[in-house]
Amino acid sequence: MTASPNGIEMARIAAIAADAKAGEDLVALDVSDPLPLVDIFLLVTGRNERNVAAIADEVEEKLLEAGHKRLRREGRQESRWVLLDFGDLVVHVFHEQERVYYGLERLWKDCPVVPLELPAPASAD
Repeated sequence: MTASPNGIEMARIAAIAADAKAGEDLVALDVSDPLPLVDIFLLVTGRNERNVAAIADEVEEKLLEAGHKRLRREGRQESRWVLLDFGDLVVHVFHEQERVYYGLERLWKDCPVVPLELPAPASAD
């Protein structure tokens, strides 16, 4: 089983939104084989609680604008690990300490990585 085109498109929208708010270490994992109800986990790191909240808010806003329905949101109040469940896509926005501690990449290491095409940063010319 592989991620659906809808899941891949949602991951692209979310990744661009996270990148726009200085999200770091973006990794999209195709978890559709071991988890039949989810296609992709998008993992993003924020530098501090404020950054984590801003990333999560931007991702949620852009996915809602694109017509996707949020099923669940957890962790927004503490902003150490915010989980956004959009069905085919689950976005995990971590504070850097939580990302290292929980190590989701390690847990899902057998899942293929979904390539993310982010816009190139503007040059300082």
